[in-house]
Amino acid sequence: MKGIIVCAGKGTRLYPFTHRYPKTLLPVGNIPLLHTCIENLAEQEIDEIGIVLSPAQQPLIARHTAIAAKLGVKLTSIYQEAPLGIADAVKQAEHFIDGDSFLLLLGDNLITDSLSRLKTLLHAEGSSAAVLLKRVEHSHEYGIAEVEDCRIVGLEEKPLHPKTNLAVMGAYAFAPVIFAAIADISPSSRGEYEITDAIQWLIQRNYPVTYQLTEKPIFDVGTVGRWLEANRWQLDHLHTNQIHATAVLENCKIIPPVNIARGCRIKDCIIGPYVSVGVGACIQECQLENSIIMDQVHLTKAPFAITNTVVGYRSSIVGMHR
Repeated sequence: MKGIIVCAGKGTRLYPFTHRYPKTLLPVGNIPLLHTCIENLAEQEIDEIGIVLSPAQQPLIARHTAIAAKLGVKLTSIYQEAPLGIADAVKQAEHFIDGDSFLLLLGDNLITDSLSRLKTLLHAEGSSAAVLLKRVEHSHEYGIAEVEDCRIVGLEEKPLHPKTNLAVMGAYAFAPVIFAAIADISPSSRGEYEITDAIQWLIQRNYPVTYQLTEKPIFDVGTVGRWLEANRWQLDHLHTNQIHATAVLENCKIIPPVNIARGCRIKDCIIGPYVSVGVGACIQECQLENSIIMDQVHLTKAPFAITNTVVGYRSSIVGMHR
């Protein structure tokens, strides 16, 4: 069984942060989302993973793949020239899959549940597809599933009037027949080839499509609010403060949980709770709470408490106290 991680989206709702970083490399608790996706697949003993990305993303992605070597995983770059939807991204990976079954992850989702059930549903129970579902509040923001007798009988992408609150949560298992479905669907009203339409194609032709219903948190890191929420969850589950040995803190009050990366220099600050500070950040005379500070940020004498905020790569805030 192989793995695919789709990373080619532009992440427009997270501009300007995604001008510099592909969305899948955004840090959550100082861990890039891509790393977590690779770890989730490696846990299922998958050692061949295709990463679907735009050609422009390759230099940045390449600098963040040391985790793969550590886990004994081989990564293959697969290019999607235009952002034409998830199903089109999967289509680009057909040669890589080469007739095998595979697990598909969306690279901008933080999934906290095991993928073992999806794998079992596909292999042991003879499904053509298995989908991770979760009950959500804002159903119109997701692909929504209708289910009967442990099978999915209908899927609809971001419906105006959702029939259920069972949302598709960015993790799938597929048999190779999914490529026939993708080849036969048309673009949606959004101009994209939707993976939900490809799964609906299977359903209409009586291919068995089943699901795993999870109660565990899953975060679609598509907005700043969801990004901060995912960061809080990640820091909560570190259980202790994570402060790199090379970070230098002087006269600081640390309120856990926090994560402070290598090479940081922090002086006369109150940090936390729920703050992650990226590599090489320099912070002096500031108060931070529930925030994400990305790499190489400089904050000096901020005239206000920085809360519920993301400070982007190499940003600088310099203030003067009255």
